[in-house]
Amino acid sequence: MSIPQSFIQELLARVDVVDIVGRYVQLKKSGANFMGLCPFHGEKSPSFSVSPSKQFFHCFGCGKNGNAIGFLMDHAGMGFREAVQDLAQQVGMQVPDDENTSPQDRERAAAQRQKQATLTEVLEKAGESWRRHLRESPRAIQYFKGRGVSGQVAKRYGLGYAPEGWRNLASVFPEYDSPLLEESGLVIVGEDDGKRYDRFRDRVMFPIRNVKGECIGYGGRVLGDDKPKYLNSPETPVFHKGRELYGLYEARGAIREMGYVLVAEGYMDVVALAQLGFPNAVATLGTACTPDHVHKLFRFTDVVVFSFDGDAAGRRAARKALDGALPYASDTRSIKFLFLPPEHDPDSFIRAHGPEAFARHVGDAMPLSRFLLESAREGCDLGTAEGRAHMLANARPLWSQLPDGALKRQMLAELGELGQLPAKDLAELWAQEGPRAAPAAAPEGGDPFADEPPWHPQPPGPWQGEPARRPWRKDAGGRWRREPARPAQPPLPRRPAASRIDHAARLLLSHMQFLEGLSHEDHAALCAQPEPHGPLFAWLEGQLHEHGPQPWAVLREALRGHDCEPLAERVMTGSHAQTEGDEAELHAELRGLLDRMLIEEFKRQQQELVPRVTRDPAALAQYQALEQRLKGLLGISPRPT
Repeated sequence: MSIPQSFIQELLARVDVVDIVGRYVQLKKSGANFMGLCPFHGEKSPSFSVSPSKQFFHCFGCGKNGNAIGFLMDHAGMGFREAVQDLAQQVGMQVPDDENTSPQDRERAAAQRQKQATLTEVLEKAGESWRRHLRESPRAIQYFKGRGVSGQVAKRYGLGYAPEGWRNLASVFPEYDSPLLEESGLVIVGEDDGKRYDRFRDRVMFPIRNVKGECIGYGGRVLGDDKPKYLNSPETPVFHKGRELYGLYEARGAIREMGYVLVAEGYMDVVALAQLGFPNAVATLGTACTPDHVHKLFRFTDVVVFSFDGDAAGRRAARKALDGALPYASDTRSIKFLFLPPEHDPDSFIRAHGPEAFARHVGDAMPLSRFLLESAREGCDLGTAEGRAHMLANARPLWSQLPDGALKRQMLAELGELGQLPAKDLAELWAQEGPRAAPAAAPEGGDPFADEPPWHPQPPGPWQGEPARRPWRKDAGGRWRREPARPAQPPLPRRPAASRIDHAARLLLSHMQFLEGLSHEDHAALCAQPEPHGPLFAWLEGQLHEHGPQPWAVLREALRGHDCEPLAERVMTGSHAQTEGDEAELHAELRGLLDRMLIEEFKRQQQELVPRVTRDPAALAQYQALEQRLKGLLGISPRPT
């Protein structure tokens, strides 16, 4: 029975290979990647690299590499289906089966995909109309100017204005009675009289885009003091506010560049922060932050900072965000909470104190561990046994949501110290109370983690004591034993240096987001390359338009059976395929490769023009224009006249 390839791609886009590998290998941050001792061969120095951007692992020693599915198959001994089911269960996905899917179900799924594409087109058409109305509305323009929003930022976020009147969209959509307008959330149909009217009227409009850049909904804000102040699109086949974040599409590049994402409270916070030098901000859509929101953010960065007003409402919002963030607070991620003074939001704070002061506040934001402790002890008198017991009761549901790891064990120790209860006793108490109680065969008062692999403090030194890090396995008698160390293997022979065009392909497959910064001339030069490179670049550009930037692990699955698969597999295999590092430097490296390609192309065109320049003025002018382009690319300054 086969699993649809589309499901595999979606699954790999939702899991994090760092989390999966980190259960079996102790990883340490090293630049853009994580390094550890290879679990596939014996070694004393770390050569095993895990890339968050590619969602791929690679060992420089033995050459083993792959995605999260491949790791579970190779290391945990799972079959393909077992590995897929294991990962799917972790992210709440149901594994489908092509053979068990009826033709009718497949037809319905195809129709649903077509419906979604049609709804995004309808929403975008409405947005074009509202952007035109913004240019014609002095009130709306004055509102944005009063908030300090420039025309450039307004264009970047696609801001608009829905004018007064009940049926303005009738001039945009001649078929105003079309069910698509109601399904997209643009039009409301009265329950009693069946009359239709525009949902958004006399509001400045904020288009909500998914990570592919498709418009999926809108938020509208009144210009005065009318209620409701903010109005959002309803839930539709393309818009689910519990999964989408405002501004994420626009902030993707800035998030990678600045190294963290700032989660603000509203649309205008995001736009104002972008105007004031913090374009890495996003916002939830009129709802509390959910685990789906947090999971999506960790696809772009490993540092999330929640920003809230310092008043009571801000504290309540932060508490809800804590619940959404806890399941993703692994040892390799950082989650912080920024509380501004009660009289300020991010916009007013930066205008009053400057961006440097705000950046310092971000750096000093409260870590998740501290906020968890503060939330647990709120309203509890720790000077009494009753107050400490109450605090521990508050803490237990929070602590239990943390993923297993060093942070969870440290929090157990801190909570035990705060509650004046030894960590071992506290763990035993919580294990007895909850569904994960110790097995019935265990002696009373025994180890609450008896059915888990033994845990020991790591020896000093980041990479010493390798035998203590080998995976645990249960033997036939149910006892935990470490796997025997594998004999050391000689390193694989190095491959010869790759060609320039291979390296350009490698950089773009590893960092697909680089495609977004290329000019039309760059795209044309890449797609015009001879086979098999040209078709690969054309395919990659199509994937960008359809799905947005994707890690190599997802691209690898999408290439299965494609004509370009052998080339992509070749350039992305081997030690030379590791293109991690400072993104600015890698982007400059790609720019250099493209410039050299353009230089060669211009010289080729000049050679073709040489026989004609003496008799054809147009050919001479074209030759001279190419010469100027060449000088610019070669950095040759024009001679002084």
